[in-house]
Amino acid sequence: MRHLAAYLLLVAGGNATPTAADVTALLAQAGIEVNAERLSQLMGDLEGKDIAEIIAAGKEKLMVAGVAAAAPAAAAAGAAPAAEAPQVEKAKVEEVDALDGGMDMFGGGGGGGDY
Repeated sequence: MRHLAAYLLLVAGGNATPTAADVTALLAQAGIEVNAERLSQLMGDLEGKDIAEIIAAGKEKLMVAGVAAAAPAAAAAGAAPAAEAPQVEKAKVEEVDALDGGMDMFGGGGGGGDY
């Protein structure tokens, strides 16, 4: 994953076709160890392909997978009998006496007076 992330960072930075050496250099600058075998496999998989097309195809697959996963869930929800909503008892709110002990610190009455 780190190799692909580095490759995509290089593409986003303006290098349309990063090489294995470019990816290795970027990862080395970040202090990340390169797995030569995985990098070689990634470079082989991406060779001659447009990264924008690969990303677009991946997005399409995600949308299809999302719709396919949502359909059974929606069907199951529609087939389930409607359960009655549980009755929730509302908590009683008690009025609390003023915490000022009958004193009004702004002199509006009630006792406290002027200080």
